[in-house]
Amino acid sequence: MTATHCHRRRHAERRSARALAAFALAVCVLLPAGASAQQAKPKKLYCWDEGGKRVCSDALPASAVGRQRTEFDPRTGTAVNHVGRELTAEERVRAAAEDEARKAEEAKARREMAMVVSYQTEKDLENAFRNRFELIEESLKGSALALVNLHKSLISLLRQANELELQSKPVGKALRDKIRNQHAELQALRALKQRQEVERQALDAEFKQALSRYRTLKGQTDGTATGAATPAPATGG
Repeated sequence: MTATHCHRRRHAERRSARALAAFALAVCVLLPAGASAQQAKPKKLYCWDEGGKRVCSDALPASAVGRQRTEFDPRTGTAVNHVGRELTAEERVRAAAEDEARKAEEAKARREMAMVVSYQTEKDLENAFRNRFELIEESLKGSALALVNLHKSLISLLRQANELELQSKPVGKALRDKIRNQHAELQALRALKQRQEVERQALDAEFKQALSRYRTLKGQTDGTATGAATPAPATGG
């Protein structure tokens, strides 16, 4: 074996020894760190009422999961969390309804505040509602006019049928179908006009309520309401 070969072999052995030493050192360092991390994992002490008695344990059994409980830090004895009992189906429905009502009230408050900010005077508020009143009034007028015309047309068809019967002539299928169709249209149009009248009444109530709230929020507790123009709905048919 040459001197060069011996030198290379000793060099390789020294490198291997250094690698093993480094590995051993890493193992020694990591194991205590892992163990200490596991030991440092926080634990809790659970206390709840069961069968009229106060029960405490460092493990929460399945029977206590839905119960009201308090969680303590066992090292300090201080409460770190309070968990309410699991709600029944009826209570969940009631809680959801209360939450929806709260959200609705909050949304209403935001709308009212936006109304106060958007309209500087009562006149501005009236003008905004006047546009809506005009739209629904135009719809009511159109429905009333259509009712009058359709009613006249139906009366004319009925007279034709009556004259044929007086002459002992048969009323043709085309005339009967026309009478039937126009009568159905008349009924539908009357229902539409009735809905429009209900919408107008609702809009009138909405305006009065908005004006009252506007005055309250503006601090105007005195004075008389000017009121938006709300002509009586046209009638007919």
